[in-house]
Amino acid sequence: MTAEGHLLFSIACAVFAKNAELTPVLAQGDWWHIVPSAILTCLLPDIDHPRSFLGQRLSWLSKPIARMCGHRGFTHSLLAVFAALTLFYLKVPDSWIVPADALQGMVLGYLSHILADMLTPAGVPLLWPCRWRFRLPILAPRKGNQLERVLCMALFAYAVFMPQSLPENSAIRWSSSMINSLQTDFNRFIHRRAEQ
Repeated sequence: MTAEGHLLFSIACAVFAKNAELTPVLAQGDWWHIVPSAILTCLLPDIDHPRSFLGQRLSWLSKPIARMCGHRGFTHSLLAVFAALTLFYLKVPDSWIVPADALQGMVLGYLSHILADMLTPAGVPLLWPCRWRFRLPILAPRKGNQLERVLCMALFAYAVFMPQSLPENSAIRWSSSMINSLQTDFNRFIHRRAEQ
């Protein structure tokens, strides 16, 4: 997927996540925290590719990461998200205030990139270091980025116009409760580590 596609997809995912109330923080969050935060991190997984939009601008960082991990390796995995969040919570001083909705927007932007790359034939190693590639190849590179734009705009339109009152048994409500449970478990893990 192109940088433009990732930017559009992250905006659509941010609007969808807020409107679907995937977490209580996103439900109550400020649009001006969530959307810019998602945009800020949506290109970050491609730091492992020196010719990517971000890799060209940060070549001093991109080239060593590319040599260590290769493209669509560690940076395109759930382990990278977990490692980044753990480092953030354990190493960033408490005086550096990042609103919770902005932090969740950053995670959302990063995850939107991984999800978008899952839509390509190459897929992503979601469970890295396992080499299994997860993919739902509906975006073929030879078709250009027109299909990307259509998909992103369709997701954005759905996110904006989706019904606000979803039934309790809907997949969105189920995923929201699963995300809340994971977030609670992660917070417990971090607090135990911080106390040690």
